[in-house]
Amino acid sequence: MNCCFLLPFILGIPLIWPCFTATEISTTEEVEHPMGSHFRVKRGWMWNQFFVPEERNETNYHIGQLRSDLDNGNNSFQYKLLGAGAGSIFVIDERTGDIYAVQKLDREERSLYTLRAQVIDSTTGRAVEPESEFVIRVSDINDNEPKFLDEPYEAIVPEMSPEGTLVIQVTANDADDPSSGNNARLLYSLLQGQPYFSIEPTTGVIRISTKMDRELQDEYWVIIQAKDMIGLPGALSGTTSVLIKLSDVNDNKPIFKDRLYRFTVSESAPAGTSIGKIMAYDNDIGENAEMDYSIEDDSQTFDIITNNKTQEGIVILKKRVDFEHQNQYRFRANVKNRHVDEKLMEYHVEASTTFIRVQVEDEDEPPIFLVPYYLFEIFEESPHGSFVGMVSAIDPDQRKSPIRYSMTRSKVFSIDDNGTIVTTNPLDREISAWYNLSITATEKYNVQQTSAVPVYVQVLNINDHAPEFSEYYDTYVCENAGSGQGLYF
Repeated sequence: MNCCFLLPFILGIPLIWPCFTATEISTTEEVEHPMGSHFRVKRGWMWNQFFVPEERNETNYHIGQLRSDLDNGNNSFQYKLLGAGAGSIFVIDERTGDIYAVQKLDREERSLYTLRAQVIDSTTGRAVEPESEFVIRVSDINDNEPKFLDEPYEAIVPEMSPEGTLVIQVTANDADDPSSGNNARLLYSLLQGQPYFSIEPTTGVIRISTKMDRELQDEYWVIIQAKDMIGLPGALSGTTSVLIKLSDVNDNKPIFKDRLYRFTVSESAPAGTSIGKIMAYDNDIGENAEMDYSIEDDSQTFDIITNNKTQEGIVILKKRVDFEHQNQYRFRANVKNRHVDEKLMEYHVEASTTFIRVQVEDEDEPPIFLVPYYLFEIFEESPHGSFVGMVSAIDPDQRKSPIRYSMTRSKVFSIDDNGTIVTTNPLDREISAWYNLSITATEKYNVQQTSAVPVYVQVLNINDHAPEFSEYYDTYVCENAGSGQGLYF
């Protein structure tokens, strides 16, 4: 308000203090009377603050006026401006007290200038009143768009998460004055990402809007817009991108793509031989794709192990097979995940199965004798060509090759192609009571296939020797010996 205060009479002259536009406060200040005396006077005002809009392009923008009530327009008062910015940013018309901004101001660089003003009596050069501070505030205009603080944004959320699951919060900053209308009041919205995601308009919290399957799409680019002035016309905006990746959960069970696997195994293969691999496929990854295989083999001939690196099932021979005994096997294989959360058991109720058929391949095996050894008996002194016994071997293979027999280095026995053993020389038990023979059977179609069997021949005794004294005895008898008289040796 414009006002004047009456001061006490000094030397019979009433003092009238000039006043400017002011806000009343109660202060006491020592002032100098024009006649040179100093008085402590009570001031009832202080300078009001002035406002200037930022970003004004006018060369001399009129901010306001400082004017004394005592200024009667005769140009006897001179107005001066002091402080930071005085003369460079702000100037004052010394005659009228009008204040101008001569530069474009940016509130975000500096929002407040504290200046001092003086009113000088140009005739005396003395201050009409002491310096007084006042403030020029730079008022905000909406000249800054929102900017996101923590770019780039990236978030990971489990697939199949329910609607409303928190993904990430994005935050934008507006450099405008938050207390100046709606210049810094932001609203967030999605430019890209529907219908999978939503955003809370005032907080920037991104949430899931619908369940998503990583196996169909594993990442999404979401574009967020922040608008100031709560989205009203003339609002400025900024955008950011958020990469949202779906982490895997075990919502897929392993599945065999082949309903039947065919393998072959040689009947000569030892136990532990790998005969083939089976493979189930799981759309999950990492630990969620680890699996275990099992088989249902009533014959207990085969087993299966899991290759933990490749996740293949390796079928191995548990015990040897015999083509002539069984030349084909058929059994079921199952697969299941190794790690399943109880919450996801609904996806793993029934295991995936397939069938395995194993064909046993026939190998050319050596002949097989019907017994592990033979024991025959024959009396000594049997004539040449006497029958001793018969051995027999067969080809276990399907083609049933004829068998030839041979005997290793014997001078008293021989064998024909039928396996019949006969004598070739007389036998004398007293010379040799036992003969150990080795009979070899050889396939006619493949002479490399042979086998041998031991044959034991016992020579039986006949009464072909008269008793003999072990030594020669000389006997003596006396002449004229009588009947019954003993002999002397």
